[in-house]
Amino acid sequence: MGTIAKDFNPTPEENLSRYLQVIRQYPMLTQEEEVALAERWRNHEDHDAAHQLVNSHLRLVAKIAMGYRGYGLPVGELISEGNVGMMQAVKRFDPDKGFRLATYAMWWIRASMQEYILHSWSLVKMGTTAAQKKLFFNLRRIKSELQAIHDGDLTPEQTELIATRLKVSEQEVTNMNRRLAGPDHSLNAPLREDSDGEWIDWLEDDGTDQETIVAERQESRQRQKMLAGAMMCLTDRERHILTERRLKDDPMTLQDLSDVYGISRERVRQIEVRAFEKVRKSVRNAAIKEHMVN
Repeated sequence: MGTIAKDFNPTPEENLSRYLQVIRQYPMLTQEEEVALAERWRNHEDHDAAHQLVNSHLRLVAKIAMGYRGYGLPVGELISEGNVGMMQAVKRFDPDKGFRLATYAMWWIRASMQEYILHSWSLVKMGTTAAQKKLFFNLRRIKSELQAIHDGDLTPEQTELIATRLKVSEQEVTNMNRRLAGPDHSLNAPLREDSDGEWIDWLEDDGTDQETIVAERQESRQRQKMLAGAMMCLTDRERHILTERRLKDDPMTLQDLSDVYGISRERVRQIEVRAFEKVRKSVRNAAIKEHMVN
């Protein structure tokens, strides 16, 4: 599916302002047009249809990238990573589900950008535990809630509060805050020195799309329902181990669970894997059943 990217010229890394102007020229699709193109790709691997689907959502990718502009990486690079996620979304999109492509693609776009940020050594050398990832992606938001908008160190009270909320040490909060300190790029900055246009001018207000909001809520409720149903097929021990190992921001170690149940760490691992496979199979079967009903 890499050939979908052949029309991305100029690339955002080479000339961001020019790129933003170019992607505004791609038309937005109606739901009927989107379904027709998705079916052409799915049924016939029509690359022209895939190009149109990707290109019509490039503004969405760029808008999401703006949300990560405070992490110290060039926006053009974030957009490029998001474009990769967009292509993956098109490749896997099922138009028969009834949701718009944008609703489905947002998860792939954000995942691609977040993985790029986490693995970018030029930004920050950090661990990859669930707690550290949570700290990395939530620190700026919580600082905003606390009105701690300066780039200096946090107060001891703010540091303690954030550490408690995110279940990390105060030193980790301090270190991460210092690493992430840096100037943000204003959306009111001009696209070019010789232009009156600002970056914010070309952004579509996708957040106010009521149809997308409703679809996201419906999809989220459906996923939660499927997961809850799948968890019911597990024994109490399997459910507890899977929850502690896979569904918690601060997962228990194999040794912790080994001590709880008086079994070996390897046995805990086997139970975790078996429970996960049971849940995955149950969710898959539920999704297939839902697809057949609809």
